[in-house]
Amino acid sequence: MTITILTEADLRSCVFMDEASLAEVAIGFSKLAEGKVVLPPILRVDVADNHGEVDVKTAYIQGLDSFAIKIASGFWDNRLLDLPTGSGMMILISAQTGRPIAVLLDNGYLTDLRTGIAGAIAARHLAREKIENVGVIGSGMQARYQVHGLRLVRDFKRLFVYGIEPNGVDTYASEMTDELGIEVIKADSPEVVVRESEVVITSTPSQEPYLDSTWLHPGLHITAMGSDAEHKQELFSDVFDCVDLVVCDRKTQAFRLGELHHAQAAGSLPPEDEIAELGELTSGMKPGRTNNDQITVCDLTGVGVQDTQIARFAYERALEHSLGMTIEASEAS
Repeated sequence: MTITILTEADLRSCVFMDEASLAEVAIGFSKLAEGKVVLPPILRVDVADNHGEVDVKTAYIQGLDSFAIKIASGFWDNRLLDLPTGSGMMILISAQTGRPIAVLLDNGYLTDLRTGIAGAIAARHLAREKIENVGVIGSGMQARYQVHGLRLVRDFKRLFVYGIEPNGVDTYASEMTDELGIEVIKADSPEVVVRESEVVITSTPSQEPYLDSTWLHPGLHITAMGSDAEHKQELFSDVFDCVDLVVCDRKTQAFRLGELHHAQAAGSLPPEDEIAELGELTSGMKPGRTNNDQITVCDLTGVGVQDTQIARFAYERALEHSLGMTIEASEAS
């Protein structure tokens, strides 16, 4: 049995934040909305002693010859050790034989990429066509990927950023100025970010809500992606009392883990059938934004279909570029 091994360097050299990657992930969301995906619940291991967690996500898309199993970790104290807070790997499995095809040692790169792409897809359908100011709360890896993803689908002139780590915000502002060639403004508070921006991205692991409903204004879109566990929350629940359109990646998951979990408990959500899933927008089943004055929110918790799509795409790209190495795994007698 031959298995392909792809390193982070291999994957970074052939898979990018681009329209091709976005199209692949969007197809996955559409298949999910069409009922053509087997999506098991997330397996999560909390390592409270070391302020960390490990998640296992997967999805099988009917008709495809392979699917991914993704292992991703987040250990927030790693920054004290000068280590990235996130890591991970993906295994591509044959849907015909159940045997492993490839191991993608991406160190979390593909997870970061597909998460940023989900934000781009949300913005494509929910943000105003013409925007000038974008805001991000948080200065970590997803604050970068989400903004680069947004740049794929919208042009903008200014970026407001707020974070609780001054050094991290300084580094972020410098990097994004160079990478995007736009003005980056360090805000004094989350309130300034929200009031000044037409699109806001929340990308923190906060366990206490901080985004207040009184800051909202007509035309605002919020992509909330930090709340991916029951104990995390970035938006006060009454935000949803003021929103015209609520979207999420997967209702069953967002009602269990995401911002919708808290809003539902507080009685601040519209009826479930009025909440759209991202795949319903990508497939054309439901409309996204319909006028410039709507306030919209997309709650992203991260679903396994994103991992299968990006892993399969990365594997095919790597083969096209003759990347990686192969090993022979011994057969059982």
